[in-house]
Amino acid sequence: MKKLLLFIVFIYSSISVSQEHAWVYLADKPNSVSAIANPISILSQEALDRKAAHNVIIDFRDVPVDENYITQIKAQTGITVSAKSKWFNALHVIGTQADINALTTLTVNGVNIVSSIDFADDSLNTRVSQNLNKHDVEASFTSFNYGNAANQIQMFNGDDLHLADYTGTGMTVAVLDAGFPNVDTMNGFQRLRDNGGIEGGYDFVDRNTDVYAYQGNSHGTWVLSDMAGFIQDQFVGTAPDAKYYLFRTENAATETPLEESLWVEAAERADSLGVDVINSSLGYTTFDNPNYSYTPAEMDGNTAYISKGANIAHEKGILVVNSAGNSGNNTWQVVGAPADATGVFSIGAVNAAGTYASFSSQGSSAQPTQKPDVVAQGQASYVILNNDVISTLNGTSFSSPIMAGGIVCLWQALPSFDNDQIMQLVRESASQYTTPDNFLGYGIPDLSLALAQGLSIVEFENENTTLKIFPNPVINQLTIQIPSQFEEAEVRVYDVLGKKVIQTTVSATNKTINTNPLAKGVYLVKIEAEDLSVIKKIIKN
Repeated sequence: MKKLLLFIVFIYSSISVSQEHAWVYLADKPNSVSAIANPISILSQEALDRKAAHNVIIDFRDVPVDENYITQIKAQTGITVSAKSKWFNALHVIGTQADINALTTLTVNGVNIVSSIDFADDSLNTRVSQNLNKHDVEASFTSFNYGNAANQIQMFNGDDLHLADYTGTGMTVAVLDAGFPNVDTMNGFQRLRDNGGIEGGYDFVDRNTDVYAYQGNSHGTWVLSDMAGFIQDQFVGTAPDAKYYLFRTENAATETPLEESLWVEAAERADSLGVDVINSSLGYTTFDNPNYSYTPAEMDGNTAYISKGANIAHEKGILVVNSAGNSGNNTWQVVGAPADATGVFSIGAVNAAGTYASFSSQGSSAQPTQKPDVVAQGQASYVILNNDVISTLNGTSFSSPIMAGGIVCLWQALPSFDNDQIMQLVRESASQYTTPDNFLGYGIPDLSLALAQGLSIVEFENENTTLKIFPNPVINQLTIQIPSQFEEAEVRVYDVLGKKVIQTTVSATNKTINTNPLAKGVYLVKIEAEDLSVIKKIIKN
């Protein structure tokens, strides 16, 4: 009997080991022409509005995978369909090598529906294919008392954006992570829930709509707190008034290629819902099955399935923010996928003093663009744990949402900009923009500077008079150039509490105002003359 049991166990182990992961790429989408002609049938109105605002075309990739093809493949012997991607027109399947290869002969109405197959185990492919990676789970004016979270937002002057009433209102963020237990009950998210800030969610791992049900990992809860958490006078996230979708794509108990496919599914869902920004504190480098693992050289921005998916999300107008990874201290060392992708804004980590955190993954010559892009506080970052305790944790998993929230607020202030323009503004504002390196990338951003630069661009592009206010940010002297038809204009400057701090007049010959006595912060400048009344926000550095 004991021998029989051992034999059965051996057979079961052999069957288990023989199960392979693969992407099955389909030949076409039979109804794509009619779907593109009637886009509301495949995308929400919010998604259509966002694409129109940023001149993003609706194309073949927006059309869902054909349901009849999915049904046919599910019916094949030994095949489990675990995920799908409309962007790639692909299915993630699990089965034996023989059963998966047999799909190449599958036809519908006499036409072969499979164009190619890529196994996650590269040795099973007849050509170079995609492989996969690993997760970084680590252990008017608005005035907030940030409490413990003050340093991590003040480091990049995100609090200046809040003072200017840019707190994420009107922006939508999708958080792709490993678990969101207690977000529906915690005091730390009470303000978010009361404001209707959670738009919805989905658990792609367990395939259910209760994104809070999975209690096995709290990583997503911690990450969300850095953007949306609020405890009066103790903690404020960097985008507390944005709307959020919560998507569980990571199974922290295992590391398989399926998680990449689930991530792409969630990104596609985010796109269809009109999401502006994705925060993903996830990364993939190696897997439980070493045959599926990547090499550092393959972190080239376009090898991993997830990186290619992230690039498509970027093409669709979404700004994807991703943690760089926590491999700086180990043999892997380099930024992982999807943070290696050109279209992803990857965030490294520094400590509270702004010094490189040794665990933060480093850029590589294999990557076509500078990685990481920028850094934020990721060492001893404050988060709200799922029992409402404020604590510190280490990892780029936290520098990413801290920075993502700031970027959300910046984009709120500059709605006419596209994702590329916002990312470039942030890079150009950073502390070592002219001398980037593989540790800090372009450095620590200054979002007040990025906002001022963006506002000056908008003012210049939309200017219909000769009224100009510069420089912004200002240090000692503000220049106001009024239209030539006015002899003079009255100028009043108000602080964040509405108190008038300067009142004077300007003219063609007297254009300057001394701002040296003003404290650092955001101010309103009101300029009035006959038939002229203009209010501008300025930042005093």
